[in-house]
Amino acid sequence: MKHWLFIFIVGLIFCVSGATAFENDAPLEDPLLESRARALAKEIRCLVCQNQSIFDSDADLAKDLRQIVRERITEGDDDRAVTEYLVSRYGDFVLLKPPVKTKTYVLWFGPAVILFIAGLGVLRFLRNLPGKGTGPEALSSAERKRVTALTSDREVD
Repeated sequence: MKHWLFIFIVGLIFCVSGATAFENDAPLEDPLLESRARALAKEIRCLVCQNQSIFDSDADLAKDLRQIVRERITEGDDDRAVTEYLVSRYGDFVLLKPPVKTKTYVLWFGPAVILFIAGLGVLRFLRNLPGKGTGPEALSSAERKRVTALTSDREVD
């Protein structure tokens, strides 16, 4: 039991400490440039993990991309030039927040269209359920007489 408690506490400390893969790399000497590199690394998708930024990813490709970001920043590129360079090599997918343009319409609007179509399907299904819609029809006078006769134990003509 003590063994599991120790592992839990160490894991909790590691998670809370905010350790990131970015801190395993050699930082830039200029703190301003390093902060720019960190900010950019949080906006670029790891092409291996796909749901993490290169800032958080431990993949080798993410490390290479972090190095490219640092190199481009030290060469004097502004943030836009760095992202344009990466987009030119890897496409819009490399950005965690890709721009809305013709090539990315499916990415941005596809889920909403699918949800809308699914909603229409559910509505159509619910409308076609049996017993839905009108209530029971009114009884004719002959049917009323028969019901009265059955409930009062007397014979009907």
